[in-house]
Amino acid sequence: MTDIQTFTEELLRFDTTDGDEADAQAWVREQLDELGFETYEWTADAERLAEHPSFPDDPDDIEVADRPSVAGVLEFGDADAGPTLVLNGHVDVVPVERSLWTSDPFEPTWVGEEGEDLRARGAADMKSGLAACVFAALALREGEADEESDGLNGRVVVESVAGEEEGGIGAAAAALDNPYPFERDAALVAEPTDLRAVTATEGTVMKRLRLTGRSAHAATRWVGESVLPHFETVRHAFEALEAERSESVTHPLYGEFPIPWPICFGTVHAGSWSSTVPAELVAEIRIGVAPGETVDEVEAQYEARLAEVVADSEWLSEHPPTFERFTIQFEPAETDPDEPVVAALQDGMRETGLDETEPQGATYGADSRHYVAAGIPTVVFGPGTIEQAHFPDETVHWPDVEQARATIAATARRYLSEGSSK
Repeated sequence: MTDIQTFTEELLRFDTTDGDEADAQAWVREQLDELGFETYEWTADAERLAEHPSFPDDPDDIEVADRPSVAGVLEFGDADAGPTLVLNGHVDVVPVERSLWTSDPFEPTWVGEEGEDLRARGAADMKSGLAACVFAALALREGEADEESDGLNGRVVVESVAGEEEGGIGAAAAALDNPYPFERDAALVAEPTDLRAVTATEGTVMKRLRLTGRSAHAATRWVGESVLPHFETVRHAFEALEAERSESVTHPLYGEFPIPWPICFGTVHAGSWSSTVPAELVAEIRIGVAPGETVDEVEAQYEARLAEVVADSEWLSEHPPTFERFTIQFEPAETDPDEPVVAALQDGMRETGLDETEPQGATYGADSRHYVAAGIPTVVFGPGTIEQAHFPDETVHWPDVEQARATIAATARRYLSEGSSK
């Protein structure tokens, strides 16, 4: 039988960027079949997703073709008498800048003083977490967790979904239209959390700012109107609002973050020629949304602050900027820490030697929000750190993967055992 290390290494060899998940998903389904799971497969409907607030309104802007999501199901005892727990991971990864890597990003490489760190794109975010889910389910079936699985009733579903980095294409489709002939009672998403229990994830609204100035020859730049000072005014105004929101919008799980609801000017493009006053600027901006807020209301706050900047500028009043949504949006999500799946995870953490079990918040979004929106309590827990996600030379500490496998197996056993009287 394939072991977790071999499974992870092989999965990491698939380049699953830019919607190219099909080959990897075919391999995952084949592995699940061979390992004894009952397998399922689904592909998202672009028109259905276009009705969802996370995605663009135009179905043509949502790439779903040849992007299957797959799942494997294991049943225990009288499955219909017990609960169903979904263990979710995504198979897609973000693009790489190969010049910044010290090895091939799609050839797993063991590094570190003890050779215990696994380097590859997706090592932390989140193919190792997906592998931990697969082998946690197998451990439960085979009695390899701390206690035997005898007497359990229910199901464990392991999902490998497509398009998480593009709004959660596979998970959103599964949440909107259940691909299984049974209901789902709870979920665990194995994103990198430093082996901490995350019950709240932040939302984001993505906005594109366009400013217009007046071009002029560099030799007579005073007759032009550079967009750069206007951009700086907007940027400072937005960062001031960010600071205000850090003080006024509070949440018990976000006190440790220096900027709990950050704004990021991710891209800024201005000008057309080094000898011409820059007359156009386009900036793409990510704005954080706290659990308990909505994307719409936070967007309205930033639009109002921009309107104040425009009102104070004669030029911007006469040449108003545009500030529009683009790409995908992430709604914030939160699961009550008293939910049974959270308690099961905390018990599983303590059982496997993890003492820091208090619920945490995360300043990123995850597929958990889709399941929460569908009424499925969801916790986020997995190996690796978000600081490695999307980074060059992305790595995961392998003992943390083994720890996650053991903890998730113990969590599933606890959840199925305590919920067997459903």
